[in-house]
Amino acid sequence: MAISKIKSNSIADDAITSDKVADGVISAADVADGTLTNAKLADGTVENAKLADGTLTNAKLVDGTIENAKLAGSISTDKLAGNINFKNLIINGDMSIAQRGNSATGLTNGSSGYYTIDRWRYVENGSTTSQFTMSQDTDVPTGQGFAKSLKMDCTTAQNPIGSSDAIYMEQKFEGQNLQYLKKGTSSAESLTVSFWVKSNKTGNFGIALYDNDNARIIGNIYTINSANTWEKKTVTFAGDTTGAFDNDNGHSLSVWFHLDAGADRKSADNTIWGASSSTKQAYGQTVNLADSTSNEWYITGVQLEAGTTASDFEFLPVDVNLGRCLRYYQVFNFVSGSVISMGNSYSTSSASGGFYFDEMRTNPTVTLPPAGKTSGTASFLTAVSGYPTTVGNFSASNLNKNSFNIAGTSYSGLSSGNVSWLYSTGNTSLTIDAEL
Repeated sequence: MAISKIKSNSIADDAITSDKVADGVISAADVADGTLTNAKLADGTVENAKLADGTLTNAKLVDGTIENAKLAGSISTDKLAGNINFKNLIINGDMSIAQRGNSATGLTNGSSGYYTIDRWRYVENGSTTSQFTMSQDTDVPTGQGFAKSLKMDCTTAQNPIGSSDAIYMEQKFEGQNLQYLKKGTSSAESLTVSFWVKSNKTGNFGIALYDNDNARIIGNIYTINSANTWEKKTVTFAGDTTGAFDNDNGHSLSVWFHLDAGADRKSADNTIWGASSSTKQAYGQTVNLADSTSNEWYITGVQLEAGTTASDFEFLPVDVNLGRCLRYYQVFNFVSGSVISMGNSYSTSSASGGFYFDEMRTNPTVTLPPAGKTSGTASFLTAVSGYPTTVGNFSASNLNKNSFNIAGTSYSGLSSGNVSWLYSTGNTSLTIDAEL
């Protein structure tokens, strides 16, 4: 009679030794819950090579089981079920963080930039006349654990599109986060992207990786087979043995999801790594998402990882996901009466205060509230004189990755030498941008 699982009472104490177990043979399915007790394991038994990926689940281990003496070397993280090891290069792939708001309308020629969902950039090339609304949506694949998706909705059609036109969604990556891919060496890693997608338009959509450091590109397609149906797609790109990524905080790699592309953007084969050209941007794209105002495209669960197979999406705690987004963009919303910054008045016409925040990728670009006394503005005040007679202006200075100074000038009526603060009249906001 065959034994389907090993149970604890079937194993003598100290019976499991390393030489009894072939490499990779122990998997979670072969071990009954609560089986692995300390007494069953001889010292030095638990070797990394003996364990299949994802074997060690909590249910398999009796409390206090694996002591140091039982370990031969260390156990790698891929052997631990449920382990989070930041395998996903994509930030905010579940579309859950949207600091800029949940909808942006009228995206068209000249609108390339970041809107709504963090880390996802709308890009247009050429002279498109179509318009799109980008939004964070609650339409998601059933039973997959996602709560949000990115939606692109065509609101002004363009058919046909211009030969040099293209529209795509992009995420950019820092070179220092890509070194383990070993690009530019004979050991270069393949990359696999997986995602859930839905559209009323069926057909082929272009997807590409762009190496910004070395101006190289590789592309492929995915096919939406059924209209208005969530489908999971997986695309693998070969490793590139030419051109290493810079080891810094600059833009080294992009992934592009095309929504449309004119003839000049898809005329050259891009299915192997090669020198970048606008003609290789979206090879194989057949869908024009801009050809009707009935068109919509949704995406969520985007994962980009090393290797040739796609693993399950790596869900992160919301604080971890938000923290990764804050490296690139932060918004501070102030209600009326909020103190934005505190400092000192150095004369009756000038004041300054500091502002501090989580460290960002690089020294950021700061957008301050407008100066004034009316709703939606801000002004320096002093403890003695209150509002100044004349509100001047203020600007960000001495910027670094986690702080800057707010300097107010051209005021009149401040109280020199006293404590001052930048005060919000009505609801205001301050944004800090260090996007790639």
